[in-house]
Amino acid sequence: MLFCKCKQEEEKDERQEQQQEQGQQTQKRPRRKMGCLGGCLIFFAVYFLCSAILGWIMGSTFSSSPVTLEDKTVYRLQLQGNLVEQGQEENPFAALFSSLPYGNYAEEETVGLDDILSNIRLAKNDERVLGIWLDNAQLSATPAQAKAIRDALLDFKSSGKWVIASAKNFGQTSYYIASVADRICMDPTGSVAWNGLSAQKMYFTRVMEKIGVEMQILKVGTFKSAVEPYFRTSMSEADKLQTQQYLSGIWSEYKAAVSVSRGIDEAQLDEMADRYMGLQAPNAPVEAGLVDTLIYVQDIDSLLRIYTGTKDYKTLTTAQLAQVQRLPSRAIDKVAVLYLDGEIYEEGNDGIVSKDVIKTIKKIAKNEDVKALVLRVNSPGGSADASEAIWRAVQNFKADGKPVVVSMGGMAASGGYYISCGADYIYAEPTTLTGSIGIFGTVPNVAKLRDKIGLDIDGISTNKHSDLETNMFFKGMSPEEHQLMQTMVERGYDLFTSRCAEGRHMTQDEIKAIGEGRVWLGTKGVEIGIVDELGNIDDAIAKAVELAGLGQYQLAYYPEKVDPFDAFLKSLDNTTEEERLIMKVRSFCSKPRIMALMDEVIIR
Repeated sequence: MLFCKCKQEEEKDERQEQQQEQGQQTQKRPRRKMGCLGGCLIFFAVYFLCSAILGWIMGSTFSSSPVTLEDKTVYRLQLQGNLVEQGQEENPFAALFSSLPYGNYAEEETVGLDDILSNIRLAKNDERVLGIWLDNAQLSATPAQAKAIRDALLDFKSSGKWVIASAKNFGQTSYYIASVADRICMDPTGSVAWNGLSAQKMYFTRVMEKIGVEMQILKVGTFKSAVEPYFRTSMSEADKLQTQQYLSGIWSEYKAAVSVSRGIDEAQLDEMADRYMGLQAPNAPVEAGLVDTLIYVQDIDSLLRIYTGTKDYKTLTTAQLAQVQRLPSRAIDKVAVLYLDGEIYEEGNDGIVSKDVIKTIKKIAKNEDVKALVLRVNSPGGSADASEAIWRAVQNFKADGKPVVVSMGGMAASGGYYISCGADYIYAEPTTLTGSIGIFGTVPNVAKLRDKIGLDIDGISTNKHSDLETNMFFKGMSPEEHQLMQTMVERGYDLFTSRCAEGRHMTQDEIKAIGEGRVWLGTKGVEIGIVDELGNIDDAIAKAVELAGLGQYQLAYYPEKVDPFDAFLKSLDNTTEEERLIMKVRSFCSKPRIMALMDEVIIR
């Protein structure tokens, strides 16, 4: 009985506990409902706030009408930042969020050479633009890029319009461009950097010896000097020779151009460089004839009033002028212009990525309206395999009977020349660095470093060279292994030179005689046959039109410029956790189910 009584009591207790739990749950449910409702309200409030902000930004940015040119307009060409071959759409989000207390969205300022050249042509042909104001700061550009701008300005002046230039301090490249101006103005406290050219390299051989690292070198080409810092302590005679030649060639171009524009003898320009004009008193450039007027930057307005004949003149920047609506071409035939700028890789997000380039070339080839292709190449080289893949894509494009013309920028060397050599015609600027037909590879040997830190390695191999990749790094290559690797590099060189020989209609021996990794200026490139003619991208386009037998045509540029909003999202790759959380919230709010739920709540 006791047992039964106890069991009954236990059952009774269980029933009481269940009732209590049910009661508690009944009491809790309204609280949970209220908590969920409150959370949803907060969530929706955040969503609508974010949507309103983003809507305002996108509305003010993307719905803006094209810029209208007015009478008495001055093109304010600001020479500052890094000059890239192809400009991109301005990213307003980066500028907006760079001022936030968290994160850093600030991007390095860049300006597109294509936009500058296009705007100068527009300014030349539009009577509403009276002249160009070169607003100089610090411009990072190759000599070839600088010459392209300078030549465009000279062409602009041929229309009878004026160019004035101003700066607090002129960099040497900026001054080279500004020397075409009808009037050059400098701040009374400023300077002109005119001191000649130099090339310096750092050599790491002794540093690596101290830390126990030996760089194992695999290369073909006496002049292939890119690897010298890892096994030498100074420049080789071969590197000194080629460096002296291309520096002298570029400096001669600078002097000759300034001499003509400023009426100063080249010997005098050399004497000024020897005095290091950038360290002279501000009146020295005026006395030497490099500068016309000392005037404070904030007072340039008074000068512009004189040149325009009115105080009501308008100024438009490169970004603004690029938004001026152009008359659409009625031509159906197209010439595609593909920009290949940077180092060459098989994969990645920056530079010339072979898989992306191949996809783009295939896309261009499928477009029946495209009758010719212009490659604008500005590259120091990179992956041999990626270069070969791009070369093949170019040949496949040509197989349809469509011509390919190359326009070389500041540099089209090594892999940059590899992807260029198969074109039907090649243009280079006089100061373009090209050639460098050679191959190298480097493998660090950290055996001594491994001993210093006490790292031991052991393992099992089935064959003689099964562990080659590990051994070459941690133990160093044996003579036999080094020969195997060197042979592979030599095969790559043989393939490279065969591609050049095929493209340039030369023998492989002729290519090897001017190869050896040697760098040439564009002027010398014409002499030795690796370049057809000196010229700019406009010349290359004209040649493509000629080879394709076109009349009227329009240009199609690739890669297509990135939408600013997409560029903003891409810029978030290196954001903080807080920034990523914000984007996750926005992404979550954009999901169809969430949007449907919000619509349902709003309706009710």
